[in-house]
Amino acid sequence: METEAKSELIRTLRSRFEMNTGRHMGIEWGAVLAKLEANPQKLETLFDMERTGGEPDVIGYDGNKDCFTYCDCSPESPRGRRSLCYDLAALDSRKENKPRGNAVEMASVLGIEMLTEAQYRNLQQLGEFDVKTSSWVMTPPGIRNLGGALFCDRRYGQVFVYHNGADSYYAARGFRGLISV
Repeated sequence: METEAKSELIRTLRSRFEMNTGRHMGIEWGAVLAKLEANPQKLETLFDMERTGGEPDVIGYDGNKDCFTYCDCSPESPRGRRSLCYDLAALDSRKENKPRGNAVEMASVLGIEMLTEAQYRNLQQLGEFDVKTSSWVMTPPGIRNLGGALFCDRRYGQVFVYHNGADSYYAARGFRGLISV
């Protein structure tokens, strides 16, 4: 990453961090910045999260692992990660009208973990996300083996989890991810 792009990303991350202190109570920016500067590969991943519309922000600290958790905090599912089916098997099973990719593989390429249902629900404690869109979440093998996949959204002030065929895709469905730094 070029020096100017890195500086711009750090300014963006700091501004978002300072504007959303409720997401990371008790965490100091200086400690986060030190971790970012010591982990250039993670900074590249955060750049890609930002580039695809995720608006990553710190949502926690793990004292046992001494790392901060960044998560996609865009109000709606990241725009650059929508219109994807769930995984490669689902993409391969489509005979017509294939989407441009799949969520599981894109998360891997980006270097992030897709949220589990529990992580998605925890994120929703920090704000209201996906009130117009939805996001794929990691699906238990038993459901996936039967051809299904799970997604979540927030409607009517509640978080909902739904199922769909893993090969489905919609313009308003993407996925959220997280990374530890």
